[in-house]
Amino acid sequence: MGEVDPDARAQSLAAEAIGAGDPTGWFERLYAGAEAGDEVVPWDRGTPHRMLVEWAEARGLTGAGRRALVVGCGLGHDAEYVAGRGFDTVAFDISPSAVRAAQRQYPGSAVRYLTADLLDLPADWEHAFDLVVESLTLQALPDPPRATAIANVGRPVAPGGTLVVHARAREAADPDDGPPWGLLRSEIEAIARDGLETVRIEDIREPSSRRWLAEFGRPETGR
Repeated sequence: MGEVDPDARAQSLAAEAIGAGDPTGWFERLYAGAEAGDEVVPWDRGTPHRMLVEWAEARGLTGAGRRALVVGCGLGHDAEYVAGRGFDTVAFDISPSAVRAAQRQYPGSAVRYLTADLLDLPADWEHAFDLVVESLTLQALPDPPRATAIANVGRPVAPGGTLVVHARAREAADPDDGPPWGLLRSEIEAIARDGLETVRIEDIREPSSRRWLAEFGRPETGR
């Protein structure tokens, strides 16, 4: 019998969780299975995402004296990259197994890895971070509850701070049979709310994919 395709397996786990009324429950099943050697995390490449690196390098991003939050951190590669640019970094995932795996993979890391839920963020994270990084988490959620995640993802951005979002793109007529579930432009635009403003939305088209790379900012208080 041939090997199971990791993407197909993730879709199967997601379908089971959604059918059971727990659309985020498949993350823990996947990461726990990966810990046990029974599953493969299909999006893990062992490095920070290329688009995050290119975005940060193009801006000469430095974080000395500033705080960052990495959403849906998985195995921690993006978080370690952000911390390496000088940010005091908090990274969270809904899967406790993912958090434990990140802590094991990066022993002695300065990153604070925590278990938390984008659908119900801690109150003390409100407007608390100078940089918020969301890469591939929104696209891993069906709708519902993705609309709630879209409403929440900008809440931790502090006055003067930045949110960067990277997600697969789709048109309304495209198949929507994820994960991943590509985001419509209207969904990306909906992130700008409650004082958060759109800086730019890039529609990046490559031979095998189409992606959004979007940047948002919260104006300084009193502007």
